[in-house]
Amino acid sequence: MWCWMNGEFMRAEDLRISPFDHGFLYGTGFFETFRTYDSNVLLFDEHMERLHVALKEYRITMPYTNADILAVVQMLGEKSGNKDGYFRLNVSAGVHDIGLAPSSYATPNVIIFRKALAPAVIGMEKKAVWLETTRNQPESAVRHKSHNFLNNVRGRLELPSLKDAEGLFVTSEGFVAEGVTSNVFWLKDGELFTPAIETGILPGTTRAFIMEMARTAGITVHEGCYGKEHMESADEAFVTNAVQELVPLAAIGDILLPGDSGFYYQKLHELYRQAIRDMKEGDD
Repeated sequence: MWCWMNGEFMRAEDLRISPFDHGFLYGTGFFETFRTYDSNVLLFDEHMERLHVALKEYRITMPYTNADILAVVQMLGEKSGNKDGYFRLNVSAGVHDIGLAPSSYATPNVIIFRKALAPAVIGMEKKAVWLETTRNQPESAVRHKSHNFLNNVRGRLELPSLKDAEGLFVTSEGFVAEGVTSNVFWLKDGELFTPAIETGILPGTTRAFIMEMARTAGITVHEGCYGKEHMESADEAFVTNAVQELVPLAAIGDILLPGDSGFYYQKLHELYRQAIRDMKEGDD
């Protein structure tokens, strides 16, 4: 697997990072995950904006421009046979002494990992289950995509596999939050519902794009604090992330849902795929 670290391309087995990196010692670091479509990244600017907001709050300098990062993504694709891939951009605080002494981080470790995309079929369904692990509160006013990922790891351990199932977190107050690796949506009477950012969920780039597309298509969108029973009474439901796109839910526990035959799932996913096609045409 080809990777890139601090300006150099290298194989995954050659990557090295110091145990004194504060990303390792204290979880001071952030990341973004996305995939390519014919070397293009959908919502790339939105991914980078979310990353920069987190880096600024924690005073981590980003030594590379967005154009630099995108060029690396494209070069990693070329080195991998011009095949689309799954990418993780990781910015770790960098090497410092043990202790919380730095007032800023000027020399982070910046790594881009690329791996092959897992085979996926559009419309492949998952079943959802409610997790016993409660969604924790974010360290900041808005959750960042940080190295502090133990809550997600704990939720993941409740599932035998993420291939066929998604675990759904609820907050300590009992409100629907998000999936282990996804944001959550459901439809009721032709209207779209999703948990509000105030529940402590990650402000997903795909989440925001889906809401924008839905409003443009004339679908009323609601963000709020909803109990499990609200989602369980849905007409259809799906989860989203940048790599898997829109994944229809065939069930929540024992409650059956239409899965990939859902009218609004099909409509919104087709709009999403059209945005991908438009992006490709715009790059020609």
